[in-house]
Amino acid sequence: MALETLKKRSEFLRLRGGARFATPSFVLETRPAAEAGRTDIRFGYTVTKKLGGAVVRNRIRRRLKAAVGLIAPKLARPGHDYVLVARAAAYDRAFADLKKDLERALQRVHHAAANAAKS
Repeated sequence: MALETLKKRSEFLRLRGGARFATPSFVLETRPAAEAGRTDIRFGYTVTKKLGGAVVRNRIRRRLKAAVGLIAPKLARPGHDYVLVARAAAYDRAFADLKKDLERALQRVHHAAANAAKS
């Protein structure tokens, strides 16, 4: 299952208002893909300048991408788009904790979306 990256601003904005879950390291937002029949998984990463200079922001992005590469094939749903909005703790949080945050967030956003669909 291939993981793709969101690149356009419009793709990021489309996910606003979808299912979301906050962890100490990041906020995860998701929605089903806009195009019907799509089975790939796409992730986007947002790391603002508030978190630091380019070196800090790139380190945070690399850490988040590494965690996604390990966890997403097991827990992310095909046909969904995700955005990770980084928080300051993502810079120096233990990588094992970062992975646990991502596991918990993926489970929670899909659980919340399923409950919302039932109501």
